[in-house]
Amino acid sequence: MLSDQTENLLREILKQYQNSFSDKSYKEENDDQDILMDIFGITPNLKRENRQYWGRELGMCWQRLVTEVFRANCSNYKSPLKIESDELCDCIVGTDAIDTKYRIGSGDSGTLKKFKQYSRSLIDQGLQPVLIIVREDNLPAAVTACKKGGWRILQGNDSFEYIYEQSGFDLLTTFRSFSKMKEFYITR
Repeated sequence: MLSDQTENLLREILKQYQNSFSDKSYKEENDDQDILMDIFGITPNLKRENRQYWGRELGMCWQRLVTEVFRANCSNYKSPLKIESDELCDCIVGTDAIDTKYRIGSGDSGTLKKFKQYSRSLIDQGLQPVLIIVREDNLPAAVTACKKGGWRILQGNDSFEYIYEQSGFDLLTTFRSFSKMKEFYITR
């Protein structure tokens, strides 16, 4: 069954990150929990030790999991659009150019300029830029800038609903079952 295949692929990705997280040691206040933190048993205190590390790694984990769900379940899946050395999105499903983010916490002008440039290029290609974000505590100025730049922004549960609508795969329920099993809890 396709759903079982997808779950097995997701398990493999989560296992790789579990091993990576267990081997990492770090040194920084946000008590908000999210579903990816739940899967790995990452506490806010642990995450504060090195927010940049956790944000980067959980972001890559999210990207890989989401693109794998789309690849496995969407007949209209396409690889990321690249122009020269720039990857404008993580994948394409139908006419949606999807980029994944764990959290948008940077409002620096370089990041915002990149989002605007990428959305223009995607729109020029006949695509709708869609940003799906795990967390809901994103920097409001960055979210506003992305929206003004042409991105459709989905955060938290809206991201999971979008994934389900596009793929027919209930990633949030799958994540919840993974977090209850504690199979991917990191050990230190």
